[in-house]
Amino acid sequence: MKAYNNNMNRTILITAAVLGIITIGLGAFGAHGLKQLISLEAQQTFETGVRYQMYHALFLLFLGTTGIIQEKIKKVIYYLVVIGILFFSGSIYGLATMEITAINFKSIGFITPIGGLLLICAWILVLIGILKENRYKS
Repeated sequence: MKAYNNNMNRTILITAAVLGIITIGLGAFGAHGLKQLISLEAQQTFETGVRYQMYHALFLLFLGTTGIIQEKIKKVIYYLVVIGILFFSGSIYGLATMEITAINFKSIGFITPIGGLLLICAWILVLIGILKENRYKS
């Protein structure tokens, strides 16, 4: 059975594609639509959110196509990445656009590092999954 044939891998790959599409749109919006509306520092902050979102969309593409990592670990990694992106990049988008939204996103700024921690945990689980797989095949 190929790695992409099961439902979890399909969900991961669809999510990766959707996140990639959204990332390209947000990147273009940040580079062109926000250019005159927010400060250079806020633009750079917004770009950080876009960059990390794309990194993790690509990360999910890897996850959905690899057979190295056990399915139950993949599922946990998937949720860590999705929630991590929402918290990390989502809060960054809010914080970066406060100048034009008139919404004080500083009150939710604490979720940015929580999102980052979730993303780090996802990467750690990938490492553990790879190390476990190698140990069983030796």
